[in-house]
Amino acid sequence: QVQLVESGGGSVQAGGSLRLSCAASEYSYIWNCMGWFRQVPGKEREAIAAIEGDGRTLYADSVKGRFAISQGNGKTTLYLQMNNLQPEDTAMYYCAARIVRCGGVSRPWDWYSSWGRGTQVTVSS
Repeated sequence: QVQLVESGGGSVQAGGSLRLSCAASEYSYIWNCMGWFRQVPGKEREAIAAIEGDGRTLYADSVKGRFAISQGNGKTTLYLQMNNLQPEDTAMYYCAARIVRCGGVSRPWDWYSSWGRGTQVTVSS
């Protein structure tokens, strides 16, 4: 199992922006399916965005038009640009990855083979 590490979380005011990053803690891996999830205490983990190795993206309705997922560094790194953040976006954000392609559908957390431990995003009103 490859450990992923997220970074870029923090506290912002409503309307602000943050950019999250995710990469393997050791070595570089080419991931053909990567996703971002978020979780609020007491609620289930929510899939919010995913990207295929060919660049195709999927978004949850809750973030569509405000968040943008992308890969960099030869598909070894994952990003999430979050704009117009709102208090309801406050959550722990996690990344996940798998070498095989997503297949054009949103995959659940346990489908992936590598996961991060999360980075906190807090949005104040």
